[in-house]
Amino acid sequence: MNMLDYRGVSVNIQGQSILRNLSFQIGKGQFIGLIGPNGSGKSTLLRTMSGWIPRAEGQISIAGRLLESYKRRDIARLVSFVPQDTVVDFDFSVRDIVMMGRHPYMSRFKEASREDLLAAERAMSRTEIAHLADRTVTSLSGGQRQMTFIAKALAQTPRLLLLDEPISALDIRHQLHTLELVQRLTHDGLTAVAALHDLNLAARYCDKLILLHQGRILGIGTPEQVLTQPAIFDAYKVHVELQRDPWLGSLSVTAIGKAVHSHAGLLTQQL
Repeated sequence: MNMLDYRGVSVNIQGQSILRNLSFQIGKGQFIGLIGPNGSGKSTLLRTMSGWIPRAEGQISIAGRLLESYKRRDIARLVSFVPQDTVVDFDFSVRDIVMMGRHPYMSRFKEASREDLLAAERAMSRTEIAHLADRTVTSLSGGQRQMTFIAKALAQTPRLLLLDEPISALDIRHQLHTLELVQRLTHDGLTAVAALHDLNLAARYCDKLILLHQGRILGIGTPEQVLTQPAIFDAYKVHVELQRDPWLGSLSVTAIGKAVHSHAGLLTQQL
């Protein structure tokens, strides 16, 4: 069974066409990378998956049911979303933030159950922030705050995890840790979709990629199928060199530059 099924989905925001006639399927347990230049529609696509943004056309199914057939609480148990902007203005502790991921399972006037507490502790341990549990979220670095919200999403125990630029504020060690963690979770049956800018990390960790450009799908498939020189140039307007990484075995993308013609008529590279 597919976890996600898009059929002719289009989205308009303030009179502008943002997503245009998207159709694709995502299977259970896959790690999907959304790639494409700024403004290509990656964040909007993620938000349609969580039901936050209405569609102008088309159908979205999650786990075999139309999105609109779910109650909001059911969606919150099924799908967790980590936004790119994780700014918090209140002095909640890290533990408080992570526990918010348990709200879809908690009764309004009842205290957290043992299961809720264990889910939060497990999520903090997985994201390596257990030692920050009593710190206020406003005292954290940008990377620590990002990991806190990833932990909150994991505490939600979703079947579909959506991440908008989850590694943008992280140092290289935590970038690798986060993507390795998501990869392990997908091996256990979780489905994950992440918007990523780093093409090398996307090729290394993701099972499949969706390349967006101006709200349309320019390519979909394995990293080798999607990350071709023509497709990358069409989307990003840069030339690249592609090779197989000898250590990792994954596809490696080296950006060379934008092609321009010199006055002598020779092709040069502008960095």
